[in-house]
Amino acid sequence: MREWIHDAGTFLSHIADSYVWGWGPSFLGGVPLMVILLLGTGIVLTCCTFGVQVRWLGRAIRLTLTGAGGKRIKSQVEGDITPFQALMTALAATVGNGNIAGVATAVASGGPGAAFWMVITAVFGMATKYSECLLGVKYRVKMPDGTMNGGPMDYCKHGIGGPVGKGLAMTFAAFGTICTLVGTGNPFQTNSMALALRTQAGVPQWVTGAIVTLLVGMVIIGGIKRIGNVAGKFVPFMIFFYFGGCLIIILARITAVPGAIATIVRSAWSPQAVFGGALGFGIQQAIRYGVARGILSNESGLGTAGIAQAAGKSDSPAESGLVGMMGTFIDTIIVCSLTATVLTVTGVYRSGPAFGGTLNSSAMTAEAFNTVIPFGGYIVAVASLLFGISTLFGWCYYGEQCVRYLFGLRVTAVYRVLFIVIMFLGSLPDGENFDITAVVAIGDIGNGMMAIPNLIGLLFLARVVARETRDYAMGHGGPPGG
Repeated sequence: MREWIHDAGTFLSHIADSYVWGWGPSFLGGVPLMVILLLGTGIVLTCCTFGVQVRWLGRAIRLTLTGAGGKRIKSQVEGDITPFQALMTALAATVGNGNIAGVATAVASGGPGAAFWMVITAVFGMATKYSECLLGVKYRVKMPDGTMNGGPMDYCKHGIGGPVGKGLAMTFAAFGTICTLVGTGNPFQTNSMALALRTQAGVPQWVTGAIVTLLVGMVIIGGIKRIGNVAGKFVPFMIFFYFGGCLIIILARITAVPGAIATIVRSAWSPQAVFGGALGFGIQQAIRYGVARGILSNESGLGTAGIAQAAGKSDSPAESGLVGMMGTFIDTIIVCSLTATVLTVTGVYRSGPAFGGTLNSSAMTAEAFNTVIPFGGYIVAVASLLFGISTLFGWCYYGEQCVRYLFGLRVTAVYRVLFIVIMFLGSLPDGENFDITAVVAIGDIGNGMMAIPNLIGLLFLARVVARETRDYAMGHGGPPGG
């Protein structure tokens, strides 16, 4: 049984590496088509929105902060949760073990240069996420139980319309259901948490799994209102907790920071200095792992943030987009960059597979913390626990909305039970009931197959995004760039 599971994991990894994230025709220099589609869509939407992620970043920060203070709640506006709670729900899903284990995996497999490509992906991804959230609110629909439902399913179906729109919507919902149940949004999170606590504190993995399953199950059974309420308080705390640990290490190695940044940038463009191999292969690996782990971390291009923002109380799709794009800024440009800097200033990245070592995932991040802080590994273990729990909140809701679109409200309870069962199984030791390689591969494949219909839908609806952005800008005293 173990051999069969291991072989399945190897096969799925091959599919993810060679086709979903790795295939690119020779006339494009072998650059993966998925990378071109992700970055290309981000560039198109950046142009359509007049560089919204740069020009309106200050406005987005103000809207987020006022939302955190409860000043933007409008009682007469439809929605299930506040816009800030919607952002925190989206951040609950995005700021997860992708920020700890995912960044380390990218650096371990693609070298420090992978972190550079994660940030580049995030810059353009902010425009993508702005558009996803804007469209998610514009085309959302009220369900029979009174809750709001939106996201790629609805803006493809109602915004594009016809067989094309319905086909894109069905494809997204189908792969979204699979990915949230058995991909990186569920068992990968519990496995990372259980592994970190077993490594640092000797806690049996099934014990961690049982506790996490109980805590998360109590929240997700309550639906989006309970998830939003918990996320609004839980997510800011966990981000500041991890931020503090990273800051201690960076300050302790402050003299090494300029060199670390130079290493990250240099290895993104001249990987032969890192890999000792062919330039083309090195750059391809850095880009492949940087973009793949980037989308795992910040989810720009997946369309999932649009699902969360659609539940928020809002009468302005553009404002929902501005608040939503802060998720990518916080997740990748801040949190992921901190992790990459910690791995580089401590030199632990040299212990990864790209350099012939064996360290990977959360174990690499824990080792980086241990080199400076005597109990640093415990900080990573606790952060992994907090991040993983929050991700489970968000991804359960995303999958639930995909299932609702496919089968209606009747199957919601069944989906939640399946999610909880798989959540526990994922915490068990690797190789006994599943292979973590297979889970990550399913996540990579699922993320890619969710991204494709979503990105196509965004390109179809780019004019709508541009018009909504222009109308919002003119209603607030100036042109889109104002």
